[in-house]
Amino acid sequence: MTQTLNPQTHASTEPVQVQNLIGGQWLDASDGETFETRDPHDGSLLGVVPRGSAQDGQAAVDAARAAFDDGPWAWMSPKERGKILHAVADAVDDHREELAMLETRDGGKTITQSLHAEIPRVAHNLRFFADYVAMAGNEAYPDGDLFSYTLYPPAGVVSAISPWNAPLMLATWKIAPALAFGNTVVLKPAPQTPLTAHRFAQLALEAGMPEGVLNVVHGFGGDEVAGPLTGSRKVDRITFTGSSATGVKILQAAAVNHIPVSAEMGGKSAQIVFADADLDIAVPKAIRGIFGGNGQVCLSGTRLLVQNSIREEFLARFVEETQKLTIGDPKDPATFLGPLIEQDHLDKVHGYVELAREEGGEIVTGGQRLSGEGLDDGFYYPPTVITGLTNQDRVAREEIFGPVETVLGFDTEEEAMAITNDSDYGLAGMLFTSNLDRAHRMASRWKAGTVWINTFFERDLRLPFGGEGSSGLGREGGQYSRDFFTEPRAVTIRLNPGS
Repeated sequence: MTQTLNPQTHASTEPVQVQNLIGGQWLDASDGETFETRDPHDGSLLGVVPRGSAQDGQAAVDAARAAFDDGPWAWMSPKERGKILHAVADAVDDHREELAMLETRDGGKTITQSLHAEIPRVAHNLRFFADYVAMAGNEAYPDGDLFSYTLYPPAGVVSAISPWNAPLMLATWKIAPALAFGNTVVLKPAPQTPLTAHRFAQLALEAGMPEGVLNVVHGFGGDEVAGPLTGSRKVDRITFTGSSATGVKILQAAAVNHIPVSAEMGGKSAQIVFADADLDIAVPKAIRGIFGGNGQVCLSGTRLLVQNSIREEFLARFVEETQKLTIGDPKDPATFLGPLIEQDHLDKVHGYVELAREEGGEIVTGGQRLSGEGLDDGFYYPPTVITGLTNQDRVAREEIFGPVETVLGFDTEEEAMAITNDSDYGLAGMLFTSNLDRAHRMASRWKAGTVWINTFFERDLRLPFGGEGSSGLGREGGQYSRDFFTEPRAVTIRLNPGS
């Protein structure tokens, strides 16, 4: 068995040796290739990870196929599968502090968010779908001598490709419904954040997950380990979260074999603040809406639209509170903003700030890489607020995926709606107003998969989740996950065939 963190100290004494889980076996990459995962706070080595090849990816798909075709998982009752998923959720709860520290060290997520938000959501994802399957309704249509109903058998083998910004929470958002509905899974975590997926797989096996039902392969996309996960004829579903550019490549690969894909991709969401909003609510929520999660959240409200009559007052309060945010070691519970994931990403984020200057924007606060006071070895970038741009400038249109807010003004509801919907993306939106009629009216016209009113990031797992345009394809959550992870089948019986 490979090394885990000491649950007492929540810190490893040496790098973790990660392995692939294929068919219940812990394996290195078939060609022995590895890569490293490092702490974005200080660059320390956290783990050595197998750099899986296409051969490893195909082996994982084959193992999942065999487990689905020959094993009992698909034909267990929902109650039987649910019992195992609840046991895995219990294991997650029992190791919550360990998993939270792994997530924080591997991805720079603050320990407060990891411990109190994301790892609890991991267990909740598992429990919700374990229970949902057992309680989900079904359709039956009696019509004289005909009786028709719908079956929801599992689709088969699911490839789950998860991102680095909320690694285990988003991985289980895919794994939980896929397994609950009777599928087998091959998970490919993002190479930047492999550690919690590795530990989760250990816990799942220990909790009774049958061999081959959950497989985890590490590595990179393209023709490497992810190739068979998106192009094999043995794969029945692909669920992906990540960039729009990568999503397009996955869709192209899947199209060859007509594999259905659920893709949640990029965002350029708007936060709209009207003059009648309660600023004691709007200011802190808007700050969390862009700077929470180190700004590396697909749902982030990266375009802040403020009604011109209160723009000066709101901006002053917003900037003042932004400048109070604590930046530093994500393991410190007092930290609000930790490091970005890696050097290339930091360079990308800063490149957009430089572009804003070229486009005529004013950097009100932030705008330069942070250093000193324990930050020199990490990828730290301050919360940055930009004014003076229009919605047609690239910084206001392209996904930055960092702690950079672009502030735009508007006068009327119609103008705000036009600016908001003038985007290639349509993932989410946040609206701050005390006018209930306006709230309902704008929500119905908003080109976005999710609209929050006077709040942010609240989730009911029964609701559809996904985006429009370049933000994605399809929806998951509740019945939408059932529709995607199963093959709905119509059955019709003639009750009196001789009549």
